[in-house]
Formats: sequence, structure tokens, C-alpha cells
Amino acid sequence: MDEAILDLGWPSYQEFTVDRWKSDQHISELDSIAEEVPISLIYNGMPHVVMLATPTNLEEFALGFSITEGIIKSPQELLSARVYNRSNGIEVQIKIPEERFQCMSDKGRNLTGRTGCGLCGASTLKQAIRKPSEVVGDLRVSAIDLSNALTELVSFQKLNKMTGAVHAAAWVIPGKGIIDIREDVGRHNALDKLIGFLLRTEKELSSGFVLVTSRASFEMVQKTAWVGINMLVAISAPTGLAIRLANETNLTLIGFARGDQHVVYTHPHRLTHNSNVL
Repeated sequence: MDEAILDLGWPSYQEFTVDRWKSDQHISELDSIAEEVPISLIYNGMPHVVMLATPTNLEEFALGFSITEGIIKSPQELLSARVYNRSNGIEVQIKIPEERFQCMSDKGRNLTGRTGCGLCGASTLKQAIRKPSEVVGDLRVSAIDLSNALTELVSFQKLNKMTGAVHAAAWVIPGKGIIDIREDVGRHNALDKLIGFLLRTEKELSSGFVLVTSRASFEMVQKTAWVGINMLVAISAPTGLAIRLANETNLTLIGFARGDQHVVYTHPHRLTHNSNVL
């Protein structure tokens, strides 16, 4: 193993000279391009998976991934997460209790996780298709809350504004708007980072909802329900498997959320016309 390169630091984007065309006219200029970096998650000294991700908020990523993958059961079981820059990527050295590490044989991966895939690398169907417990809570969200969050979202997406190439996952509190956001080239990575942030800061997970700039695929619903968040809003479509899981876990799933329009696929009782009802 090569030595840690302490002064390398992987950027979230870099500038490239591009030829920009419009009709038959073109100019050369600098363009901001999002980076995707191999991130190796190593548990108790044993490599587990390499994910292609944006090299930001990696401690939160380690916590969110460890929780939503069922590797640990509480944030307190992530004993440490140390980030080391290498010449060809980043290693996150994660320490967890020995009994949790021993259980990881059921959660083995083949050490590949592409940017757009949350289940890539899962070695068994049992590992991939994990069913969370039912979510609970009296969250109420109005159409105005959704519309306001969607309007806010663009101003929070700083990396995407520069590069146009990253997804975002935002935490929204009805009546208060977007509280925080995480961005990543992988939609599931952005969600894991957000979940890590919420758990690290001990947010009340039944008091808000997650808004994502992607489709609502199975693993997005799975990760959201796994930690007890009871509403997932996506700007694109869900999949059939995602809808079935949301229905089974009592999660409100909303897709095609754009402007003042949205489609409710499961458990519409959390939607209200009164923006003052929380």
C-alpha cells in the first residue's frame, strides 16, 4: 500500500479548456467539470467496497453508508472514520465494533460500485433487497411546502451550478424550507451523505422529508425508509420496485416534483392543503 499523500487533496471539480459551439460559431473557454474519485471504504482494516463519488463530506458518507447498508445499527457504532488521500483515490478507514465486523460476511461486495448504482457490488439477493421496518410519524406537508423547496433547491446546488453534473439530496422541514443539502455525482451517495449529516447532528428524522434531484429508484426508497424518514420527493420518476417498497414500508413517495406539480404514488395522507399544519 502506498503512503498517504497528505497534501494531495482531491478537488470536487476541475477546470478544463473546452470548445463551446452554438450553431456554426464556437469559442474556447474554461469549463468547470465535476470530479468522480474512487472511494475505498475499509472496515477494521478489511476492504469492503470502492465507490465512485464526489470527494466531499466523506465522514458523513461513511456514516450514512454504514447505517443504510445495515453494517452498523446506530451512529455510535461508527467508532471512527479517517480519510486518507492516495495517489489513485481515497481510502476511508472505518472502525466499528468487532461483533458488527464479524457480521459483515453476509454483506460482502465485489469491491465495485459505479457512480450511478447503489446496489452494484452486492453479492446476494438477500443483501440487495433488504426490507426496512415501517416508518412512523405525523409529518404533514403542503403543496406550498413542496413548491417552495423546489424553488429553493437551485440556489443550494452550488457544485451543480458550476458543473451541471451532480445530484443533490436536501433535507426539508415544512414551514422552514431546506435546512441543508449534500451533492454528489451519484444520487445514492448524495443521499448517504445527507443521512450521515442528519444522524451526526441528531436531527429528528420524522420532522421533515428528503428531496432528491434524481429518479426514485429502489435503493433511494430503501435508504430513506431504513433510517425512519417517512417521505421521499424526487424530481423524476419512481420505479415499480420503489413504489412497492414505499407502499410496504408506509413511506410517502412523490415523483415528478417540478414547479407546482407533483405525483403522489404511495400514502398520500401526509399531504395537506394547509401549509400551517405540521
